[in-house]
Amino acid sequence: MNSSAAFRVVQLLFALLLAACAATPPPAPAYVPEATGDLGVVIERGTGSVLIINTSHRTVIGRVEGLGDLSHASVVYSRDERFGYVFGRDGGLTKVDLLLRKIDRRVLQGGNSIGGAISQDGKLIAVSNYEPGGIKVFNADTLALLADIPAEYAPGKVSKTVGLVDAPGRKFVFSLYDGNQIWLADFSAGDTPVITRFASVGAQPYDALLVPGGRYYIAGLFGEDGMALLDLWNPAAGVKRILPDYGMGEEKLPVYKMPHLEGWAVAGNHAFFPAVGRNEVLVMDMSNWKLVEKIPVHGQPVFVMARPDNRQIWVNFAFPHNDTVQVIDVVSRKVVRELKPGPAVLHMEFTPRGEQVWVSVRDDNRVDIYDTATFTRLQQLPAQSPSGIFFTNRAHEIGL
Repeated sequence: MNSSAAFRVVQLLFALLLAACAATPPPAPAYVPEATGDLGVVIERGTGSVLIINTSHRTVIGRVEGLGDLSHASVVYSRDERFGYVFGRDGGLTKVDLLLRKIDRRVLQGGNSIGGAISQDGKLIAVSNYEPGGIKVFNADTLALLADIPAEYAPGKVSKTVGLVDAPGRKFVFSLYDGNQIWLADFSAGDTPVITRFASVGAQPYDALLVPGGRYYIAGLFGEDGMALLDLWNPAAGVKRILPDYGMGEEKLPVYKMPHLEGWAVAGNHAFFPAVGRNEVLVMDMSNWKLVEKIPVHGQPVFVMARPDNRQIWVNFAFPHNDTVQVIDVVSRKVVRELKPGPAVLHMEFTPRGEQVWVSVRDDNRVDIYDTATFTRLQQLPAQSPSGIFFTNRAHEIGL
C-alpha cells in the first residue's frame, strides 16, 4: 500500500470514530441531587412516618416510614440541610436522609421524649426526656452517645425536662418542669459539659424559647403567673422574673393543650406570645419586660407565629376551637383575618421568605397551603394525620 492509500484509510477510520462518538450519548449520572433548600418534612403522627416535601413546587416527593411514636414529634436539620433529626415521643432519635429518602440511623435513647436541638456547630444532637428525666447528647454523624445529664434537682428526685434549645457557643439550655429550675449545659470545651443550675425560677416551667439573636432564654410558667428570663450574655446575674402580675385576679380557663412558645413575633421592641388558660395573645415591651396589651382571640392560643417579615402573626388554638386560624396585624394589633381550614389545626410553618404558610389539618388528613398576602388557599396535599411541619431553613436559625 502506497502512502496516499494509507492516508485515505486513516481518514476513513477517523471519520468512523467521530461518527460513533456523535451517535453515542454520554452516560446519565447515577444520581441527580435535589436542592435541599427547597425541602421540608411533615410529621404523620398516626402512622410513624414523615413526608418529604418540596416547598417551591408544593409537592410530596417521598415518604419515610418506621419512625415510631410521633404523637409529639419535632425535627432539626444538619447544616447542609441533607439530614433531618426526628425526635419521637417513644424516645426514638431518627436521622433521616432527605435526598435518599430513607432512615440513615435510628436509636431508642429514652422512654418518653419531648423534643431536641442541634448545636451551633452542627456536631451535637441533644434530646430532652420526660423518662428518664434529663437530656442526652449524641454525635450528629453517628448518633453515638456522648453525654447523659440526668435532671436530678434534689437527692433522688429527677425532673421532666422541657424547653430545650441550642444557644450560641455550643451550649444547650433547658428547664426542669418538676424542679422549678433552668440548666445551662456548656459544651464549648469538648464533649464533657459544664453545667450551671439556676434554682427557684418559678413554678412548673412548661416550655421556653430563645429570642432572635440568642441572647435571652425565656421560660413560661404553668404553676403561677409570669415568666422566667435568663440573660445568656450575663448568666451570673441569675434568672429574672418578668410579667409577675399578668392575669392577677382573673380566673383561668381549663387548659386543654399547653401553648408553645416557639415562634414568638418580635417587632421592634414588642413581643407577642400565647397566654396560658386565656383567650388572649399577650404583647410585651422587651425594653422593660412589661405587659402592654392583651389581644382577644378566638380561643386558647397554642402557636403564635410570626411571618418572617414580622408584619403578621398567625395563631392556632386548642380544642374545642382548633378548626380556626386567626391573623393579627402587628401594626394595629388587631385580628384582620379568620380562616377555617378544618378540624384539628395542629401546626403552621412559613416558607423561608414568608410568601406562603403551610397548615396541618390533622382530622381531615391534609396539609393546606395559603398565600399570606391574599389569604387564598393555593393547594391541598394529602397526609396521614399530619402534625408538625418543618422546613430546612431551620438549619440556619438559632434556638429552633
